[in-house]
Amino acid sequence: MEDLDFWNWVILAVVLTPFIFGFALVGLQRKVLVRHPASGIVKNGYVGWSWSYLVFGWFVPVYRGEIAVGLFHFVLTCFTFGLFQIIMSFLYNKQYMTRLLTEGWVLADSEENNTYAMDKLNIVRFNPHP
Repeated sequence: MEDLDFWNWVILAVVLTPFIFGFALVGLQRKVLVRHPASGIVKNGYVGWSWSYLVFGWFVPVYRGEIAVGLFHFVLTCFTFGLFQIIMSFLYNKQYMTRLLTEGWVLADSEENNTYAMDKLNIVRFNPHP
């Protein structure tokens, strides 16, 4: 019976490892509002470790409107037997926000959240007058 208890703890540790590393290394997922200047549409962007991607995988990009990205992630998740999903939980929010910002969306949240997002996304503020 003791061996069964040991293996239960090992399995639990393996299952919880992405959550532990996600919280410790990257931080919690944080919502940041973004706005499209031409249309005025406001939507949520996210920075930090994506617990939602870890749990729901390729459904997250599909839900956020990135159908092609979601299908691509589905194929890679199947091909890697789920390892891709664990790795992408650390990368997806940054890639999503980078795609939004390069498509013309701008940060439109509080100064604190915008600064936090800029730090996480490695955005440098341009100062034309040094």
